[in-house]
Amino acid sequence: MGRTFVFLPPLRTVSGGLVVLAEAAAGLAALGHDVRLVLRDPAAPPLALPPGLPVDALTEAGMGPGDLFLVPEGWPNALAPGLAAGARCVVYCQNWAYLWNGLPEGVGWDRLPVAFLAVSDPVAQFIEQATGTRPPVLRPAIDPARFFPPPAKPVPEPVRVGYMPRKNKALAAMLRRMAEARTARTGIAYDWLPIEGLAPDGVAEALRGCHVFLATGFPEGCPLPPLEAMACGCVVAGFAGFGGFDYMRQAGDGGYAPSVALRAVAWGGNGFYAADNDVFGASRCLEQAARLWLGGGAPLDAVLENARQTAAAYGPKAQRADLARLWKELGGL
Repeated sequence: MGRTFVFLPPLRTVSGGLVVLAEAAAGLAALGHDVRLVLRDPAAPPLALPPGLPVDALTEAGMGPGDLFLVPEGWPNALAPGLAAGARCVVYCQNWAYLWNGLPEGVGWDRLPVAFLAVSDPVAQFIEQATGTRPPVLRPAIDPARFFPPPAKPVPEPVRVGYMPRKNKALAAMLRRMAEARTARTGIAYDWLPIEGLAPDGVAEALRGCHVFLATGFPEGCPLPPLEAMACGCVVAGFAGFGGFDYMRQAGDGGYAPSVALRAVAWGGNGFYAADNDVFGASRCLEQAARLWLGGGAPLDAVLENARQTAAAYGPKAQRADLARLWKELGGL
């Protein structure tokens, strides 16, 4: 294989997907691949770039037929230089909801000579339903040196619930009000911790002090905050965003079952999940997670162990192994 060009879109704020792209580029370079970053404006990078990688302007990248051009979904116009040069163009879909973003009206992906990578198994199934072909999966990674559990959690009285207000803020507020409205009847007192405006180390420290992480994000491709919470010893409750069912598995009996087929995993129930936008169901999930902490014992230990195994499966080593395998097999994409 020739060179790999990775397009980093000009976002105003650093997104998780942008970080994953940069990490993939760095990982490929560490594996010995010739990797170049492609920016619309190299003078204004959208994030701190991985050190040591060459940077090209989108209009001056100099790609050729033997090269591979990796572009995230939502930026089909960025594919133009690669398509014109005859490079192998691969769209890395990190959120199923944006699969058709940016495509002109009446133009489908079947009109363009591109292949796909998916960020999770549910996203791969979504792409298969749309295109007829299931793409391979390149999952993101979380840093175990940053996200790890504390020696001990605080006594769960009250139950500390971490959440990210930027993720469907109105629904997060509604879930909080519902839980507080029920406190007199349930006897469960909550301590709410909004996690926002923090550096990654601050996020990890905040999660280590929480018992429950309330996941309110959707749509999602493969949401990292719930994984980070699991790594920090939290029980996750809330929404999966569809893509979260790459790793989310119900800890309670019954409960919401997604329409997407769930892949086989090595872990069991690691949280409590409702259908996206179902405040009624998510409030019950939150209460289940809180009662689990208040009850303690073997049931809590089992969920926390499953969560630990889940997070461990999304480490840098697993991502690096996927990169090595996928780039070896790219000729079959």
